[in-house]
This record gives sequence, structure tokens and C-alpha cells, in this order.
Amino acid sequence: QVQLVESGGGLVQAGGSLRLSCAASGSIFSVNAMEWYRQAPGKQRELVAAITSDSSTRYADAVKGRFTISRDNAKNTVYLQMNSLEPEDTAVYYCNADIKRASGPISYRYWGQGTQVTVSS
Repeated sequence: QVQLVESGGGLVQAGGSLRLSCAASGSIFSVNAMEWYRQAPGKQRELVAAITSDSSTRYADAVKGRFTISRDNAKNTVYLQMNSLEPEDTAVYYCNADIKRASGPISYRYWGQGTQVTVSS
């Protein structure tokens, strides 16, 4: 079994900051890409940021320059530092990880349970 557990969401005023964490645990051989998605009410889930196993990153245009994704491979944990938050960032944030449970080419995608981020104006 593999679990992703997110933390760090909450309520913040516009212009404020939050740091999300997502820790993978269980039967893990290695973790490949790790990603953050978000889903606002009435909207589709969208990719916010992604980081590869060698820490290459990419971001959605809406968050470039404000959000930073990072990871701690020793802890199988990915972070999302969110600065200059805007009301439009309000959403449930989910982490996703591509995980190998054994050596070889097969990997699986796992989702966290989501954490609510609310930005007030």
C-alpha cells in the first residue's frame, strides 16, 4: 500500500503565503515525478506545478513567479511554497506522485486526499 498525505492548507488573506506538504509512505521503491494539482468549485482539476526526480520543475502560467515546488527525496516529500496568494488561488490542492513499488519499469500514480486553500480578498 502507498499513501500520500497532504498538509498545510488553510485560510489566508490576499498577498499572504502558505506552504503545502505531501508525504508519500508505504511500500515504495522509488518516486519519480511529483505534482500539485488544484480544483476550484465548478472547474476542472488543473496542474499547478511538477518536479521530476532530478528536480527539474515546471509551472502553470497562472502561478509562475509566485509558487515554488521542491522535494526532499530522503523523505519522499514534495512541497509547494505559495506566495502572493490571490483569491483566484482558492481551491482544493492535491498532490500526485508516480511511484515504483519494486525495481523495474512499472510505476503507478497515486493521489493525496486534498487540502483546502482559501484566499480572502
